[in-house]
Amino acid sequence: MRLRLPAERPTEPPTGYKIAHPVLSGDGTRAGFTGVSLGGALPYAVLDDASCVYGRRHRPPARRCDCGFHCVHDRAAAEDLRCTAEHRAAVLLEVSVLGAYIRFERGFRYARQRVRTATAGPCGCGAGAVALADAGWGRPGWRALAPACALCVRGRTSLSLAEFARLAGQGLRVVAEDGTGHPGPDELAMGAGPSVPELVAEAALLQARLDWFQSQLARLGERGAGDGAQG
Repeated sequence: MRLRLPAERPTEPPTGYKIAHPVLSGDGTRAGFTGVSLGGALPYAVLDDASCVYGRRHRPPARRCDCGFHCVHDRAAAEDLRCTAEHRAAVLLEVSVLGAYIRFERGFRYARQRVRTATAGPCGCGAGAVALADAGWGRPGWRALAPACALCVRGRTSLSLAEFARLAGQGLRVVAEDGTGHPGPDELAMGAGPSVPELVAEAALLQARLDWFQSQLARLGERGAGDGAQG
């Protein structure tokens, strides 16, 4: 006799947590995420359906396969995954578990999800992030991004946190940790007016970009003057 577990019928979608790398399409028109494990080769949108990474025709989450989106129940457990060297630049996602799912002791494997909030950790230098900048790697057609401060973002392809949220769409909220490992209370929510901290971050990012352009113009000017002296 095969044991049949009772079917769950929640009144609202369960909430889960996971980590992922933010990505920007090669043409700069779309933003999304890519996983850190098995499904990392398949970037996904804020609202998306899972597909079998093995190319099988069944619908995730199939019981005899490990396909589908994955998340954990506990936020702290997801945060712990960012302690490893290869995951330091990943962002923490809070997701709604949609469609069919299989519940495990530590989390879910499921068919469909909506990313509600993405929390960016500090820049690699330790300062607070104001942008998501080119991480130096990617997938075919997608450029991986990493949290960056106003100084380290200079000269790199980047998006402010608010720009990434607008480009990703579907009501995504992107926030930066406040230095204690938790989201700042006054970050920009999609559809709301910009807060003072968000405007300060945008101004710092714009100033960093302006400083970099000015330094490049100065170097070009010096090079041109040197060429004239040689003539």
